[in-house]
Amino acid sequence: MAKAELMDFDEAIEKYEVVIGLEVHVELNTNTKMFCGCANEFGDQPNTNVCPVCLGLPGALPVVNGKAVEYSIAIGLALNCSIASDGRFARKNYFYPDLSKNFQTSQYDEPIAFEGQLEVPVASGKVYNVAIERAHMEEDAGKLSHVGGAGRIQGAEYSLVDFNRAGVPLVEIVTKPIFDSGSEAPELASAYVRQIREIVKAMDVSDARMERGNVRCDANVSLRPKGQEKLGTRTETKNVNSLRSVENAVRYEIQRQAAILAAGGEITQETRHWHEDKKYTSAGRPKSDADDYRYFPEPDLVPVQPTEELIEEIRTRLPENPASRRARLQQEWALSDNEFRDIVNSDLLDEIDSTVSLGVSAQSAKKWWTGEIARIANVEGKEISELSVTPEDVAEIEKMITDGKLNDRLAREALSGVIAGEGSVAEVVSAKGLEVVSDDGALTAAVDKALAEQPDVLEKIRAGKEQAAGAIIGSVMKEMRGQADANRVRELILERAKS
Repeated sequence: MAKAELMDFDEAIEKYEVVIGLEVHVELNTNTKMFCGCANEFGDQPNTNVCPVCLGLPGALPVVNGKAVEYSIAIGLALNCSIASDGRFARKNYFYPDLSKNFQTSQYDEPIAFEGQLEVPVASGKVYNVAIERAHMEEDAGKLSHVGGAGRIQGAEYSLVDFNRAGVPLVEIVTKPIFDSGSEAPELASAYVRQIREIVKAMDVSDARMERGNVRCDANVSLRPKGQEKLGTRTETKNVNSLRSVENAVRYEIQRQAAILAAGGEITQETRHWHEDKKYTSAGRPKSDADDYRYFPEPDLVPVQPTEELIEEIRTRLPENPASRRARLQQEWALSDNEFRDIVNSDLLDEIDSTVSLGVSAQSAKKWWTGEIARIANVEGKEISELSVTPEDVAEIEKMITDGKLNDRLAREALSGVIAGEGSVAEVVSAKGLEVVSDDGALTAAVDKALAEQPDVLEKIRAGKEQAAGAIIGSVMKEMRGQADANRVRELILERAKS
């Protein structure tokens, strides 16, 4: 399917008011599922973590996971929500192959958390106060794998279903409609999801790995002509699982809908799918309203009634607010706005913070994570989180540089070996013989050879042009396969030239 006709983004913003709404699904990292004792483990063999409850077999009775309730309350508090003293689960009825019960156990009119807000800054410096309508508990569905075609149901030869994910605890965070974001709507959507991800990761209630689907976003977009009060028809782009994709999907939908409206067409209320490879959305199914799901109270589960004491105890465990943390770290690290923005946009704040805590300077930590490590990830077509490198590895490399055992080139080679799974930093350095040669005997021999081969350069150095030593240093480094201590080589060159 080809991309639709698109209106220029700036023209679309000029003609129409953008209204967005975001639904973020957060998988909780409890040991067991939401309503049964099955293991909540990612990557296990398909259909091994299942039981009559999460498969919805007749007669099976669910039991609420208390830890999931606590995690849900914590998320609600972090979003400045009110916590319900009396909440109830409901059945959301629909058929889909990955939902063997033919209904999803969720919450409807009695969510665990409601009426919150989150301040979300964007690059321009503007801070948006995003209103949170609700954060409710529910269970995840199974996972469908479409074989053939492009991995989507369209054009697939057949589909496989894995019910390991069925019943995994979820919190769905739903915003109220967000107005007046204009051209910043795509960026705001991405920044909001990033902040949600930072919050749940800091609280350790979710692994928050978007590439695994631990955090995913449904992005609602509608347009209305400037000055019109009635909201436009919205589309819902489902299960977008990267920050970059959230921004791109919202931008694409704005441009697509604007082109349709300008041509006198109508927007279809529907779900849509984001295609990361070709950067476009495609139609899914007509979007149902709440009434179509025939919600009714779950008869097999008692109400959730957290005490005030429990709520306050959970509140005391909340970590530092992500926005406050960012401001603090930028000040502590003495980084410019642009330097720190690079870190935030690269989604590497946690890795760099952990590296700094091990004694590495912020500039050096930033250099490695946003430079060489990011480059390798890009070459390999992977997320940085998928690479086998840790803050401890970076700290060890930096220490070896400080101790004079590695230079920058050798350090990069050592890092590549670690990422390739060849062992620890020390093991890679030892196995490949990467350690800097600082033995004066070997270095002096190499210097003498280079000076003999370039007598004209030697004369320039003797004439006081010490910068000419660079040519000799280059020759020595080549002779020593880049493993010479460049500073010591320079010292020896000047010493030998004067002798």
